[in-house]
Amino acid sequence: MKELRYLNKYLYKYRKLLILGLLWVIISNVFQILPAQMVRHSIDLVVDNIKIYQSLDHSASQQSFFNAFGKGILVYAILILVMALLRGFFLYLVRQTLIVMSRHIEYDLKNEIFEHYQVLPLSFYRKNNTGDLMNRISEDVGRVRMYLGPSIMYGLQLITLFVILIPIMFSISAKLTIYALLPLPILSISIFYVNNIIEHRSEMIQKSQSKLSTFVQEAFSGIRVIKSFTREHESVDNFTKESNEYKRQSLKLTRVQALFFPLIMGLIGLSTVFTVYAGSVEVINGALTFGNIAEFIIYVNLLTWPVTSLGWTSSLVQRAEASQKRINEFLKTETDIISTKNLKRELQGGVVFDDVSFTYPDTGIKALKNISFNINAGESLAIIGTTGSGKSTISNLVARLYDVTSGEVRIDGISIKDYDINNLRSQLGVVPQDVFLFSDTIFNNIAFGLKEPNEARVTQAAKDADVYDNIMSFPNAFATRVGERGITLSGGQKQRVSIARAVAREPKILILDDALSAVDTKTENTILNSMKKIMQGRTTIIISHRVSSAKLANKIIVLNDGQIIEEGTHDSLLQKDGTYKELYEKQMQVEEVNSADSR
Repeated sequence: MKELRYLNKYLYKYRKLLILGLLWVIISNVFQILPAQMVRHSIDLVVDNIKIYQSLDHSASQQSFFNAFGKGILVYAILILVMALLRGFFLYLVRQTLIVMSRHIEYDLKNEIFEHYQVLPLSFYRKNNTGDLMNRISEDVGRVRMYLGPSIMYGLQLITLFVILIPIMFSISAKLTIYALLPLPILSISIFYVNNIIEHRSEMIQKSQSKLSTFVQEAFSGIRVIKSFTREHESVDNFTKESNEYKRQSLKLTRVQALFFPLIMGLIGLSTVFTVYAGSVEVINGALTFGNIAEFIIYVNLLTWPVTSLGWTSSLVQRAEASQKRINEFLKTETDIISTKNLKRELQGGVVFDDVSFTYPDTGIKALKNISFNINAGESLAIIGTTGSGKSTISNLVARLYDVTSGEVRIDGISIKDYDINNLRSQLGVVPQDVFLFSDTIFNNIAFGLKEPNEARVTQAAKDADVYDNIMSFPNAFATRVGERGITLSGGQKQRVSIARAVAREPKILILDDALSAVDTKTENTILNSMKKIMQGRTTIIISHRVSSAKLANKIIVLNDGQIIEEGTHDSLLQKDGTYKELYEKQMQVEEVNSADSR
């Protein structure tokens, strides 16, 4: 129960429902026990009076005796029916308190996990696959709920029933009680061991399901690649392989579960046989009545499910313990991206990298090596380099998605670590290299970074990103819904919508991380001309492998293998026979060839 202690705060939060549920459990158990006593009295009434009734055969008083006798039986029958209805009503109240409590805690726990996911650093998501993250917030929380709901409910029922019923049974006959209860511990232990096997095999199914979910998610997300490389059959074969493994594990579980009810029914039958045998001996000896035997058989049946559930609930608790341990592993994962001073202020936009080095914690790749540069507020910097040179890492460090390994990043002369993270990021506009759009309308995607949707700002942002005409050509214009990850839009349209999303929030620092890689040269020039106006009075970092994107910047740095190898303006770098000039000439030649081909 060590890991499950984490849930005690929720049990305390909903303690009123827990206490009320306990009260309803006790009352429902009372109305469960009383009918057995009514049955005993009614049977004894019949046994005691049947001979008198028979002795009055064909006499005038026989019918009168039968009417009085029948009314007594009818009263007991009505009482039994009323108590059954009352028990049903209070069982309803039990579920409306304890099961509802478990649903409330499930809701709170899922929200807590999701909120915690939001604050964890980017490195956490690089180390954990999406399928596992989803399983912990869905399947694992579901298992924990089974502990909080059914396990607690049946546990309380068992404890309260034993506390009330066992003394009653011993007061009637200690010998008959021992005989009646003899098979029940065996039943509980047997169910416990069967459930342990079920638990182990359920774990294997869970792992198989996690693999299957991850595979399906990747297959659907990468459907374009699968179709482009005509790998549909291989994808189906791989799915079939994973699905067969899931089926194999499920069948193994089904074979064990098939033992469950035969085991229960066999041991219940054995307990009933013992009760009838011992009870008959006591009746012959005159110590008990026939009604007592019937009463004890009902008691045995009353105890059967709670005792059976003891093994089942023990298994549920074990499963919940394992699931809560998995959940706690993530909840105990602390983000290392924390603010030292929680400074909240309006940014001017001056950015300084002072001897910054960075190594990715999950891969050990050294992305930046002793980088130093500065951007004055309102100026622009272009970072040019080949793939893997460390360009995007600079974007991640400015947005503080990672912290530097050594050196310091300062904004407006203040260490980036001093700023409140939300305050800092709220004043940044980032267009990531890997464009992501939500399955929502284009309007909502562009307005995503705004606290309140603003139609004028969204429209202007779309115009600035040169995507307004494309949007208006759609039948539903800004109300057009894009598919998952924006799959219904072209690559260029997605990038321009992403640019519009960043521009709409009017950031103090705008970061374009290879944001124009999916557009042609003509569209790029149109967007860049629009960007001139956007960049005025705003610090802009343009990250690109295209030299043409760098022309707008006040300053350009060229990266290679995580180091700055050239620095200067566009004109000054062209005067050097360096990497920048070489890249410029190569790209100009490509553009000339493309222009000739288009003619």
